[in-house]
Amino acid sequence: MKLSAAFFEKDALEIAPQLVGMKMCRHLPDGSILSARITETEIYRGEEDLGCHASKGKTKRNEIMYCRGGHAYIYLVYGMHWLFNVVTGPENMPQAVLIRALEAPLNGPAKWTKAFSVTGELNGSYLPQNDEIWIEDAGEHPLIRTAPRVGIDYAGEPWKSIPWRFIADEGGK
Repeated sequence: MKLSAAFFEKDALEIAPQLVGMKMCRHLPDGSILSARITETEIYRGEEDLGCHASKGKTKRNEIMYCRGGHAYIYLVYGMHWLFNVVTGPENMPQAVLIRALEAPLNGPAKWTKAFSVTGELNGSYLPQNDEIWIEDAGEHPLIRTAPRVGIDYAGEPWKSIPWRFIADEGGK
């Protein structure tokens, strides 16, 4: 079952660990449906978070982060990789959860988006009512470990070391 609008309207700190174990789903133009379990998430939370795209305020690039929870925030990095985030919380409180990895071999944020044909065309999609891309509750609740976020040394402390990455422990349920 697709996750409801109410699920996404909570704080990223609550949602990010809950997303681990859920299924990322994509309906492709050829009619096939891909799905895989989410194994890693990462939080970007508010204008005060120097690792977050919203740290410099609202821009054309990050305006989706200011929508109410449930919208897809998809952007291009290094001019070649699409990254998928789900906006969380209430409107005008910019926060998002990066879906970093799905089950093997989709163990990276660009690997799974490429395999699932995720591009900027899906940016702004409202997941609870979308038939192209959505997240389902798979009824799995793996054990989770935390770690610092990846690739944000530029943000400085405490932002680069805060344990806002949530990873499914192998074999834990």
